[in-house]
Amino acid sequence: MKQTETFHMLSDETRLRALALMERVGEMCVCELVYALELSQPKISRHLLALRDAGFVLSNRQAQWVFYSINPDLASWQRQALLAAMEGIKNDLTIKQDRQRLSQMKDRPQRHAA
Repeated sequence: MKQTETFHMLSDETRLRALALMERVGEMCVCELVYALELSQPKISRHLLALRDAGFVLSNRQAQWVFYSINPDLASWQRQALLAAMEGIKNDLTIKQDRQRLSQMKDRPQRHAA
């Protein structure tokens, strides 16, 4: 992934919010991100596809669910950029509200061991 593509992925508020949740809780499905971010499924899916195509996240299908997680094999400079972005937004009110909504979500999909 080019440097400009990494920073482009981190510059979008929706992608940054999704990454912040994944960084905190790990693997997440689209429905969880829709609920937590209060955005439409098509919008969330479009951003996850961009993140996946850029190599920032991995996807894992389990039955009808597709779970997304941050790619553990990011280059060290990409991981540092991501961590710096997460540090910069950790006290942001929107990020805190996203976490709060996610914690209140009922019937979250169950993850199965691979």
